[in-house]
Amino acid sequence: MRRTDTIIIGGGQAGLAVSRCLVDEGIDHVVLERGRIAERWRSERWDSLRLLSPRWHTRLPGFSYRGDDPDGFMTMPEVIGYFEAYANSFDAPVQEETTVLRVERADGGYRVQTDQGDWTAPNVIIATGHCDVPFVPEVAANLSPDLHQLVPSRYKNPEQLPEGGVLMVGASASGIQLAQEIHQSGRPVTLAVGRHIRMPRRYRGRDISWWLEASGVLGERAEHAFDLDSARRQPSLQLVGTPDHRTIDLGILQYEGVRLVGRVDGAGGTRIRFCDDLQRNIDSAERKLDRLLGRIDAFIDETRMSADAPNRRSPIVARESATEIDVRDAGISTVLWATGFRRRYPWLHVPVLDIRGEIIHDGGVTPAPGVYALGLNFQRTRKSSFIDGVGSDARAIAAHIVRRFNRSSIAA
Repeated sequence: MRRTDTIIIGGGQAGLAVSRCLVDEGIDHVVLERGRIAERWRSERWDSLRLLSPRWHTRLPGFSYRGDDPDGFMTMPEVIGYFEAYANSFDAPVQEETTVLRVERADGGYRVQTDQGDWTAPNVIIATGHCDVPFVPEVAANLSPDLHQLVPSRYKNPEQLPEGGVLMVGASASGIQLAQEIHQSGRPVTLAVGRHIRMPRRYRGRDISWWLEASGVLGERAEHAFDLDSARRQPSLQLVGTPDHRTIDLGILQYEGVRLVGRVDGAGGTRIRFCDDLQRNIDSAERKLDRLLGRIDAFIDETRMSADAPNRRSPIVARESATEIDVRDAGISTVLWATGFRRRYPWLHVPVLDIRGEIIHDGGVTPAPGVYALGLNFQRTRKSSFIDGVGSDARAIAAHIVRRFNRSSIAA
């Protein structure tokens, strides 16, 4: 049994960020990673993926991009190298290839059982992040077993798919990128569109990430959100990072030949039903986009900042869409479920989960003294789950742990 002051579960952006903060505070700790550093970036991303935010926007505590292309977008090998360099920069105490089996209360704190031995500590930080387990709707089980089904974390490139068309379910960041890539490979693609957030890659002469940060959108705090639960369930921004900084939206995909339909409503055998809500979903995203760009315009006017003239894209008008498809008749052989993620903690045996299995927390501080969460969506600010946003949350958690140790010392 090994003992330390703090056990961090997860060696991705959140775990490494808080590790750096604990090093700065002089707190002994270990980072337990089930695979290698940044394992999800290594094994659960497709070949052509690039970060959705520019290189300059990949800041972590005590570390930032120093190359000659700050406005470009990192490839997955670059991301992995970036995290490895970050861990090496402060000699992060990462124990790789270590799977956590159980976390439970123990005398003086918590016991963490792993397949490489057990640890105890008064503090445990759950840094497994927001994108944990791909969510697949229950209707998937009703489809014919002859239909190939997979999720984006198991997709690498179009060549791995069987011959035939593809039904892409979900129109957020992953859905639109994969719909275009697979369509351009020569496979017909049908895209089922639910809730989404339309976003231009560039606006008024700058990357949209710059405007979202400068105008304060990304820094909005959780306690100021009108409906925090709803805000935390927002889909990812409809963005893509490419060398040419292009925008991809539903209008472009439709023009290129991708078939748009509404949200999946049910399925059985080879038949899939869709809601008659395609245009409503598109219009809802348009209204949100108008409000956001209006906020950026107001910020530019208020600050008298130099910027290009407004360059809003035309509203998207969907062609008439089907409400039911027989996949066999339509030549569809694959369904790719880009329907988001859920968090699962089967190893967590401390009473900090709500009825949905989500961690109960206030800015990452759970009801169990010494147990923390990090890297969740809108944890403290709107950018908490972003590489650039996790740092401030990590510093706050580290500061909370320092105060907890100080109180313990005073009490002793």
